[in-house]
Amino acid sequence: MSQTVGDFVVERLHAWGVRKIFGYPGDGINGVIEALNRADGKIEFIQVRHEEMAAFMASAYAKFSGHLGVCMATSGPGASHLITGLYDARLDHMPVLAITGQQARAAMGGHYQQELDLVSMYKDVAGAFVQQAAEAPQVRHLVDRAVRIALGERRVTAIVFPNDLQDMPYENPPRKHGTVHSGVGFTPPRTVPYDADLRRAADVLNAGEKVAILVGAGALHATDEVISVAETLRAGVAKALLGKAALPDDLPYVTGSIGLLGTKPSYDLMTGCDTLLMIGSGFPYSEFLPEEGKARGVQIDIAPDMLSLRYPMEVNLVGDAKETLKALIPLLRPKANGAWRNGIERGVQDWWKTLEDRAMQPANPVNPQRVTWELSPRLPDGVIVTSDSGSCANWYARDLKMRRGMMGSLSGGLASMGAAVPYAIAAKYAHPDRPVIALVGDGAMQMNNMAELITVAKYWRNWADKRWIVCVFNNEDLNQVTWEQRVMNGDPKFEASQDIPNVPYHRFAELIGLKGIYVDNPERMGAAWDEALAADRPVVLEVKTDPEVPPLSPHITFEQAKKFTSTLLKGDPDEAGVIRGTARQILSSVLPKSD
Repeated sequence: MSQTVGDFVVERLHAWGVRKIFGYPGDGINGVIEALNRADGKIEFIQVRHEEMAAFMASAYAKFSGHLGVCMATSGPGASHLITGLYDARLDHMPVLAITGQQARAAMGGHYQQELDLVSMYKDVAGAFVQQAAEAPQVRHLVDRAVRIALGERRVTAIVFPNDLQDMPYENPPRKHGTVHSGVGFTPPRTVPYDADLRRAADVLNAGEKVAILVGAGALHATDEVISVAETLRAGVAKALLGKAALPDDLPYVTGSIGLLGTKPSYDLMTGCDTLLMIGSGFPYSEFLPEEGKARGVQIDIAPDMLSLRYPMEVNLVGDAKETLKALIPLLRPKANGAWRNGIERGVQDWWKTLEDRAMQPANPVNPQRVTWELSPRLPDGVIVTSDSGSCANWYARDLKMRRGMMGSLSGGLASMGAAVPYAIAAKYAHPDRPVIALVGDGAMQMNNMAELITVAKYWRNWADKRWIVCVFNNEDLNQVTWEQRVMNGDPKFEASQDIPNVPYHRFAELIGLKGIYVDNPERMGAAWDEALAADRPVVLEVKTDPEVPPLSPHITFEQAKKFTSTLLKGDPDEAGVIRGTARQILSSVLPKSD
């Protein structure tokens, strides 16, 4: 049998180093699926329950492995289902290739079944490169360009293959005018600013007396260099959510997360500094950065379009974080360990005590902060932690202490619900020898994550390390939005939109062959984590948590306090629980204290 276009696509992807494809089959992509079958396992196909989950997995695989993520879907609805997960990759700057099917070329333009204008549909999310193949000799350069652009620009790319073309014999492009002859291969360049710009940056940082550092995902591979800069400048370091694993939290000057899900020490760091060094972060909320004009700024980012975007920087350095910091460090002058650094460290120490106190407060029945507080000291070495969007992300951001060698992520720029479980599955394919833990709200579980537990049930026996845990915060409430309604808008909880059904998630796990654990007593929380981590198979740990423990930022503005008071005056359906839950966590941080 001659090599088909589908065979060539699989062969070419393998030559580019692709070893995993996340997807779902359909007649629009059968030619490539059948080629994968003929390829004798060169590329593993991971079958998901829904195409959106395949795209989330490709995004997460790129995050955790550092390699290209690839997802695949059939024509029409299969291709359209990929979009949300692809936007997750797009907004978090991850290299992902989407491969989809299409109707036969002769039917195109005929209002045919499952015929969508996929190139136009993908033009935004895969704007760096999206093409529909028309001829066999064209396929080689389509694959090569799609992969190279995705890797080189850290963008989403897409190729659309009509179903009849996939089964045609493959032909190399002929040697004549009007053809393209491409090749395989890409190595990321060493990107470092000019010496003169490095010296300008060093002058700003050396002149600062109160230096603050903010790190994001771009600093994940520059841990030692960031530590060296922080030690030299006696700076404090805050972490954007995608950079949570960039620095270990046992360092006394690491203030933790920043922003709506942030910590008081990070807020104090940004409001008190006179110099800001931002490294590899697109943190979106400018109101949590220094007030404009109050601090000089230096920013390092590999993407020029992210520079001087959140804060007007004096020096903008285009470069890889690790290599740029290596070149910058010899130009920095060591500072004395003065009041600024000592104050940061005292604030961090006090904050961890505050978090422990909050986690141990009584709740009805389990305080959600205690779930992550009990997990934190039990985190295994090398663990990968994923979180969903919503209130659980607050506890992931604040209460978990990351150590060296750990990894963690979530849907950052898109902040999509439903990403934690597919992220956790992809983490196992990136690192099958590592334990993986996902933190998920009950809203996301009901939205789409429960179905992907079936994917876990299908594949977990192939994983070298069987430790895979999803912890479900069951509070029967779309909790983050409920609290946003109360504090941001001054409106009582709208039960019709916010209340969700009580589902026995742990029993569903048992039904499909996984282990289920249920906790409704806070005193059992630590033991439940121990049991889950010792299990011989994946675990769903369901915790009945209190929805009236507020997940919002600890630094509440006076305007937010007024709106929260307005909520109570209007009459919240859970008013008694709201008052009880907020007494320590919000009101005490806003109302004036008597001597």
